[in-house]
Amino acid sequence: MDLDDALTRARDRYVATHPRSRDLAERARRVLPGGNTRSVLHVDPFAFRVAGADDAYLRDVDGHRYLDLLGDYSAGLLGHRPRAVADAVRRRLEAGWSLGAMAEAEIVFAEAIVGRFASIDQVRFTNSGTEANLMAVMTARHATGRDRVVVFDGGYHGGLLYLGASGAALRVPFDYAVLPYNDVAALEDDLHAHGDRTACVLVEPMLGASGCIPATPEFLDAVRRCTRRAGCLLIFDEVMTSRLAPGGMQGATGVIPDMTTLGKYLAGGLTFGAFGGHHDVMAAFDPDTGGLSHGGTFNNSAFTMAAGAVVNDLVTSAGVLDALNDRGTRLQAQLEAVFAESPLPFSVTGWGSLCTIHPVVGRIRSSADLRGADERWRRLLFYELLEAGFYIAQRGYIGLSLEVTDADIDRFVDAVAMFCDRHRDTH
Repeated sequence: MDLDDALTRARDRYVATHPRSRDLAERARRVLPGGNTRSVLHVDPFAFRVAGADDAYLRDVDGHRYLDLLGDYSAGLLGHRPRAVADAVRRRLEAGWSLGAMAEAEIVFAEAIVGRFASIDQVRFTNSGTEANLMAVMTARHATGRDRVVVFDGGYHGGLLYLGASGAALRVPFDYAVLPYNDVAALEDDLHAHGDRTACVLVEPMLGASGCIPATPEFLDAVRRCTRRAGCLLIFDEVMTSRLAPGGMQGATGVIPDMTTLGKYLAGGLTFGAFGGHHDVMAAFDPDTGGLSHGGTFNNSAFTMAAGAVVNDLVTSAGVLDALNDRGTRLQAQLEAVFAESPLPFSVTGWGSLCTIHPVVGRIRSSADLRGADERWRRLLFYELLEAGFYIAQRGYIGLSLEVTDADIDRFVDAVAMFCDRHRDTH
């Protein structure tokens, strides 16, 4: 079968089986550009609309049921409606929530974060990972008196700090050096030449949005060594990767940054972000010593603060993250075995409970290694897995929640294997 023809047929079946979603999309386009307010959720020609969730499953308005393997792009680590978070929110509802004042809950949440991440002596809360990363970079620029920011090709640090090609138009206009990921020589050369002008290096220990590409140990060691030598700050964006170990990837790798940014799952699916670091850096926000102003009506949202400490206790309980990451590692191994037996051009990268299926073969160390990917294969896989009852990101990303079981994983791997067998002669 011709690949274009297979893709057209899959798209047509999607349209035919989602009439209610189509009607809602047409209504949405009248008041929302493109019919949405979160671009990553758009599906060509329209997105399906979710009516509710049960355990690890989503139900759409057209009556379809999907095993959710996307996990709200890693924010849904605990699932769609974790009971402990719901109970914390209900208690807050009874006590009041639009307070405009400080409460004990934010101290408890902050203590939990400081106790968990080695690089954080003090923390400030924000509403999102985007805000957290912007604040961390601005803090580094203030602390060092320098302007230049080193980032990496394909890095995603929020909607205003996306280093892929499509992010340029909305990128905050810092003085950037955009280096290739996992390239030790490029990093060493850049900071040797320009280290005295560089405020910080902002890096994901694993590229998330650009394909779940882990940093090599050599690369992370070089980032730490070179930033110390240059006198600039190292910022780990652990918005996604903090779920990969109780102490985040900094704890797993032993590479401790000067600042860390957080977000996603840490408030149990509620709006959340945070940035923190060493006392001498964060002192800039102390009215008695630094005096920098950091506002935000919902920084200490009563709901988020109430949920945060509860979530921390859940995910740091003995073995919880280890078991989930073991499940994710097994999933990746099973997918690799399927692709090794298939003539189709697929591979998988990731770490623990986060991974991405790529329509390319060969070693993947940076986003540049994905530029030859045939996007038709990616889209075809998405449509046909959705048709089979499995929801992953269109880019192939998978973020397991605690609700996903070993049996769920086995059924998903079988569905991928059937896809590969069905299209072994598609070209």
